[in-house]
Amino acid sequence: MIRSSSARPSPVAHRAGRPRTHAQAGARARPGAVRPLRRLLPFGLPVACAAAALIGRVVMPHDHPESLGERIVAALVLLIVGTGVVIAARCRLRRELRRARAVADATQSVLLRPPPARLEGLSLASGQLSASRGATVGGDLYEVAATPYGVRAVIGDVRGHGLPAIGAVAAVLGSFREAAHDEPDLGDLLRRLDRAVQRHLRERARDEHPAARGTDPESPSAEEFVTLLLLEIDQDCGVRALNCGHPWPYRLGPGGARPLAAAEPLPPLGPFPLPAVLDPYIGDPLLPGEALLLHTDGAVEARDARGRFFGLRPALERIAAGPPAPPEAVIATLRAALLRHTGGRPGDDVALLLLRNDRHDRHDRVTGERKGAGGDRTGDPADTSTLDAPTAVPSAPVRH
Repeated sequence: MIRSSSARPSPVAHRAGRPRTHAQAGARARPGAVRPLRRLLPFGLPVACAAAALIGRVVMPHDHPESLGERIVAALVLLIVGTGVVIAARCRLRRELRRARAVADATQSVLLRPPPARLEGLSLASGQLSASRGATVGGDLYEVAATPYGVRAVIGDVRGHGLPAIGAVAAVLGSFREAAHDEPDLGDLLRRLDRAVQRHLRERARDEHPAARGTDPESPSAEEFVTLLLLEIDQDCGVRALNCGHPWPYRLGPGGARPLAAAEPLPPLGPFPLPAVLDPYIGDPLLPGEALLLHTDGAVEARDARGRFFGLRPALERIAAGPPAPPEAVIATLRAALLRHTGGRPGDDVALLLLRNDRHDRHDRVTGERKGAGGDRTGDPADTSTLDAPTAVPSAPVRH
C-alpha cells in the first residue's frame, strides 16, 4: 500500500482513533470552567480587601499601638467587604429571579395563551389581571377556537384566585381545546367540561385525604366550583350561549352596551349536576361592527379605596359612544380604568375577552338588496319573495 506523507487524517478518524492532547482537552473544558469563575467574580473585591486586612494584621507587630488612621482604614475595609458581599449576593439573586420569571411567564403563556388577532372574520383581543402579585395567570380562564361548527369561546372563573386555582384552570382549558372540535352540540361540549372538572375535584380530594396529607388544605376541593360561559358564533353570525353561574357578556354596538341576555344561568360546575336537557340561549345574529365583551365577575366587583364598585357598563357605554376603536384599544382602556379604580391592586382576578364581527356576510347583502328593491319601485313595496332568505334561525329558539 502506498501512503502519502502529505495525507491528513479525516476529522472523523481523528476523533475516533486518536486520543486528544492536553491542549485540546483544556480547550474543550474552558467554557464550562469559566462559568464558575464568572459567578465568583463579584466576590473578588471583597475577598481581596479582606485578605489584605488579614495580612496586615499578621505582619504588624502585636505590641504596635493602633493609631486613629489605622482604625479608620480597618473600618473602611470591613465596610467594603460587607457591602461587596451584600451586592454580590443581591446580583446573584436577581439573576436567579429573572430566570425563574422567564420560566413562569413561558409556562403561564402556554396555559392561558392570548387569542389570535383575527379568527374566521372575527377580531379578537384579551386581557387579564391577577390578584396574586407577580402572577399573570390566576383563577380566570378563557380560550377561543375555530371549529367546524363555528367560532367557540369559553370564559370561566374558578373559586378563589391566584396560584391555588391554576389546577382547575388547566383541567377546563385542556378539555375545551379538545372537545370544542369534537362535539357538534354545545350542550355535549358543556358536559365534557363538567366531567373534566369532576375528575379534577376527585383527584384533589384524593390528595387532601388525611392519609396523604397531614395538614389542612388552603382551599378544600369540597368548596371548589367553576362558573363558566360557553359561546358559539356560527358562519351566519348566529349567537348561542350556555351559562353556568357566570356574568352574561355585553353586546357593544351603535345602540350602546347592553347584556346579551337576562336569563337565569345554570348552576356552576362542580357542586351540582347538570340538568338532563341543556337548551342553549339563542340570541340575535351579531351584526357587522358589533362586538361581544366576555368578562369575569372581578371586572364588576372591583372596588376602590372607598368600597365603590367599578362601573363596567358605564365604561362600555363611553367606549361605544366614542369613535370606533380596535379591540386591543378597548381592552387596554378597560384594563387601565380597572387599575385606576383599584389603585393598581385588584382584589380578585379579572379576565376580559372581546370578539368583534368584521365579516361582510350574507345578511348584509340581503339587507342591501331589500333596500335597493324598495327604492326602485316607487309606491310599490319590495317583493322579497325572490330574495334569498335571511340568516336561518332555528324554528323553535329557546330563550331562557
